[in-house]
Amino acid sequence: MAAAMFGQTKIPTGNGPYSVSCTDLMFKYTNKSTFLRVYYPSQGDEHSETIWIPNKEYFFGLSKFLGTRWLMGKILNSLFGSMTAPVSWNSPLRTGEKYPLIVFSHGLGAFRTIYSAIGIDLASHGFIVAVVEHRDGSASATYYYNDQSAAEIGKKTWLYLKTLKHGEEEVPLRNEQVQLRAKECSQALDLILCVDCETKNVLDLEFDIKQLKDSIDRNKIAVMGHSFGGATVIQALNDDQRFRCGIALDAWMLPLAEEVLSNFSQPLFFINSERFQYPANIIQMKKCDSPGKERKMITIKGSVHQNFADFTFATGKMIGHMFTLQGTIDSKVALDLTNKASLAFLQKHLELQKDFDQWNDLIEGKDENLIPGTNIDTTKQPVTLQNCTGTEKQNLD
Repeated sequence: MAAAMFGQTKIPTGNGPYSVSCTDLMFKYTNKSTFLRVYYPSQGDEHSETIWIPNKEYFFGLSKFLGTRWLMGKILNSLFGSMTAPVSWNSPLRTGEKYPLIVFSHGLGAFRTIYSAIGIDLASHGFIVAVVEHRDGSASATYYYNDQSAAEIGKKTWLYLKTLKHGEEEVPLRNEQVQLRAKECSQALDLILCVDCETKNVLDLEFDIKQLKDSIDRNKIAVMGHSFGGATVIQALNDDQRFRCGIALDAWMLPLAEEVLSNFSQPLFFINSERFQYPANIIQMKKCDSPGKERKMITIKGSVHQNFADFTFATGKMIGHMFTLQGTIDSKVALDLTNKASLAFLQKHLELQKDFDQWNDLIEGKDENLIPGTNIDTTKQPVTLQNCTGTEKQNLD
């Protein structure tokens, strides 16, 4: 029904040589617990599907983020509740080698499952990708269990998006949140890497966490994120040296304190859309530049903010353009450029023995669909930082 009405396309499969599966990990019974969607190379070559957004409450959270009534959540659930991602569920991990790890931070109003196109493709190239579902009030919705008995009967306690109170200033709230988000990324890393820790999955899925821990190359760890998650990348690089490099997808810079911007030394790659960015945001990005530090920036021509999230594949062109979920560039082309440029950058800075250097030119913006640096003129326009809905208001950040 939804496919007929909205022209749904499929979320793309991974382009790499590995089969991919995913699972969810939740540690501890608390609203501060770590909650992850993990994409990983899997055994076998089964081509099964996994439900994209697994609970109706996420659609209710999206309706709140969009400023609409809960009825819209029911409509979204009826349209997209059965949509799937091309990835198997909870299959055994492919053993026999060590994989680099990427910790991924979602945007404002998003959650752990809606970056599956990126997660699947990177995992198909031999990465383990752990997408954090943030508990700081920036996710549309998230849940936890109060105790073991609640988990056993599936009694979820839901937390929804924290909105600004009347008269509340945005910058202090977002700065507090970005610091919490970076801590959540580090906390996820602690739990994944700690071989001696007792890390029981509260969700009680038949997945071998110890095997996952044993399969990660502990010296090859990166952080990646979209929008508010892009700001989280920078904060995490500043706070945790275990992250050897970072990739910020259409980063929203308002949450970050000035002193953080030039304080970290790890390599950073900005991949921007053409439509979302504005002068003040780019100026903040350029403050990350410093002699001797690796900083790269490219812009994808004809792209919009949602080209980095799965929503760009959820509708046909008419609805996609109407709600700024798609740009003038084909969504699959934009995703392919993002992932290939990311793989080349990761190979260089994680010192991987792969063939991703074939895409090194993309890091420099050398492609007909790329702009080296930015399309934004920062010399003649206002430099006020906007809130997350200041541009492309319909977008999920």
